[in-house]
Amino acid sequence: MPTPTEGGAPAFSNMYDVDASDPRSELIDRSSMTREDVAQIGELMAALSGLREAEKRLSDASAQYMKLNQTDMRALHFLIVAANTGRTVTPGALAAHLQISTASTTKLLDRLERADHITRSPHPTDRRALAISITPETHEAAVNTVGRQQAKRFHAAARLSAEERSTVIRFLIDMTQEITLTDEPWAQPPADSSSP
Repeated sequence: MPTPTEGGAPAFSNMYDVDASDPRSELIDRSSMTREDVAQIGELMAALSGLREAEKRLSDASAQYMKLNQTDMRALHFLIVAANTGRTVTPGALAAHLQISTASTTKLLDRLERADHITRSPHPTDRRALAISITPETHEAAVNTVGRQQAKRFHAAARLSAEERSTVIRFLIDMTQEITLTDEPWAQPPADSSSP
């Protein structure tokens, strides 16, 4: 039964109940499972969804606070980790991490430099390259707001026993492998119609 949400749109309490999503067992054969097991898996899926929603809200709020888009935020996080570990970041390394083109990386760096979030300087060991660094002011602002909130995840993990953490790690790795796209035809980019 749908229940109204804050925005007035209907919400379903059983969105992640496999019986609601797959009533005829076309996707998942659960004939050998108990009703309790199926219900508990539904609760687990709902909990994962809640985590994703909380992460999205935090990510959106972070980007709004820093007045940056998500790619910019990912770039700054990469630069913070690099600074913390004593690594020099080049435009190429940043492009590889963000999986964007060289041209897009240049535009991103121009935008971040204009906003005083990063500096570009000669690379310490490669005269042909540039070194990209986050400014101290942006580093401090990011760490003391977004970073502090993100760090609270550690507390949830710390409350688990070592054995429980091993189970969660194994589960998350297994689930990631299960849903990772390989060569599914429906997920491939469309063929270039201009090529012969």
